[in-house]
Amino acid sequence: MKVVTHSGTFHADDVFASAVLRAALGDFDFSRTRDTALIAAADIVFDVGGAYDPARRRYDHHMRDLPRREDGTPYSSVGLIWRDYGRAALSRFVPDIGDGERDSVWQDVDASIILPIDRTDNGVATASPSHLALLIEAFNPTWDSTQTYDEAFAEAVGLADGILRRVCRQAHAEARATAFVLKAATEARDPRVIVLDRKLPWEKAVFGSGLTDLLFVIYPNEDSTSWYCRTVPPEPSSFGQRLSLPEAWRGLQEEAFSKASGIPDGVFCHPSGFICGARSRASALHLAEQAIAVGRETGAA
Repeated sequence: MKVVTHSGTFHADDVFASAVLRAALGDFDFSRTRDTALIAAADIVFDVGGAYDPARRRYDHHMRDLPRREDGTPYSSVGLIWRDYGRAALSRFVPDIGDGERDSVWQDVDASIILPIDRTDNGVATASPSHLALLIEAFNPTWDSTQTYDEAFAEAVGLADGILRRVCRQAHAEARATAFVLKAATEARDPRVIVLDRKLPWEKAVFGSGLTDLLFVIYPNEDSTSWYCRTVPPEPSSFGQRLSLPEAWRGLQEEAFSKASGIPDGVFCHPSGFICGARSRASALHLAEQAIAVGRETGAA
């Protein structure tokens, strides 16, 4: 199979598109050129050629009538390649991915990595100095470099491959975490409290699955030497609380916290009232139950 993109200066979209195709298709004959004959003879062409025709595997986006996403955002070459080859690429980036997780992971990576490159490449968004697109462009040879553009491109693709591998695996881990959280929610005796047997990302599951009654999440720390009772925020990535921990607990530690909360093994309560901890699962669960009881008395719950 022959795959072609343009020669010379490269950007994040063609670099990442190349990494996606390599993951999806394995080995192929790759050329960077603007020779029209070589472009016409290629099996897949991206970011060059002046044509957008998925049926013929032509993925340029530099035309007046350029391809767009459903929301109107213009595609760059990586957006087009990820759309058509990203799901196949996931099999290499995340070897143990299941078919039931593939679409969720694909969508997460599209939103977190691919779409921002589309937007920046097309001038829809401005790239900050630390933006991924500018970091990739920094791989282009300097005016006094002896490195060729093709050599620099290959080096940049290696970085893009590593980034995609990590981002895909993180998205896969989040998809698996969502399944754990939803299972815990179905097994909970009180819809306001769920208990997880390991520390994992739970906010996406809570807000994406409509767990609107949930107030507290109980989970162990990394080595299971203590357990946290964490309040659920009103929106993702917020330190606010649907129900705050009692004022009387806040800022206390060890014996003082244990006495105030009525447990034998308290560790701490954060001064802002969004998290507290104990040395046992039972005590952490008791903290949540006590916080709900106090909230009911004060009218907060």
